[in-house]
Amino acid sequence: MANSHTENIQTIGVVGAGTMGGGIAHVLVRSGYSVILNDVAQQYLERAADGISKGLGRDVEKGRMTAEEREAALGRLRTTTNTADLAAADFVIEAVVEHFETKAGVFRALEAHARPDVIFASNTSSISISKLAAETKRPAQFVGLHFFNPVPVMKLVEVVPGLDTSPQTVETATALATAVGKTPIRVNDFPGFVSNRVLMPMINEAVFCVMEGVGDAAAVDGVMKLGMNHPMGPLELADLIGLDVCLDIMRVLYEGFHDSKYRPCPLLEKMVAAGRLGRKTGKGFYEYPTAK
Repeated sequence: MANSHTENIQTIGVVGAGTMGGGIAHVLVRSGYSVILNDVAQQYLERAADGISKGLGRDVEKGRMTAEEREAALGRLRTTTNTADLAAADFVIEAVVEHFETKAGVFRALEAHARPDVIFASNTSSISISKLAAETKRPAQFVGLHFFNPVPVMKLVEVVPGLDTSPQTVETATALATAVGKTPIRVNDFPGFVSNRVLMPMINEAVFCVMEGVGDAAAVDGVMKLGMNHPMGPLELADLIGLDVCLDIMRVLYEGFHDSKYRPCPLLEKMVAAGRLGRKTGKGFYEYPTAK
């Protein structure tokens, strides 16, 4: 689990118990770390803990761990609605919604409780690491760790240093990603990093194709899957990610570069305004009758 860069990290705080936070907590406990999972409401924590329990159950079924190891992993998970409990963490990963002020508020609150030597990492998929770090008193110990959904399966983690992030912080974050079975790739702090700077304009252009009648959603996705060998079409992927998240990221790109090529498609804005967010609401470019 540990190497020279992570040997002092035993307990990791994860703030945000949604899809990403729950997935990050899953891989951390699976890899031997103790996790303090924090969110504003008990119901979110209970849902995440249930998801982690089921996910670890699938790990047992697929032979990745034994039933005893699953029980031990679940024993390393603690949930809390009290930010002060994160004082016990040796490293903290923020995974709340993709809004700057919400994330900044999390880090300002953490400052009151975390030890001065503790590294803060953000799972942001597009927001400036340098800007978030400036909201704290520890910009040298602040880094981006961008995991991908579904976290237990996807291998990539983008490691994103800000302007003031120290080399030691980057090394520790990179070592932690490796320790939990991920492949870290270092990228620089620009809007959307590499992943979403390439992916989101493609999704946005796919939405323009639907809006302009070039093809319906199934046609656009079919072309990309069969013609470009993508495992999932861009509109299926948008529904999985959440159309609201896609729109948030497009806005970050547009505001960050002031370039019209990043202008969010009006149809994407309309669907989000109507509450058609994809799988999580049961309807996006496709319908999901079993969605809760």
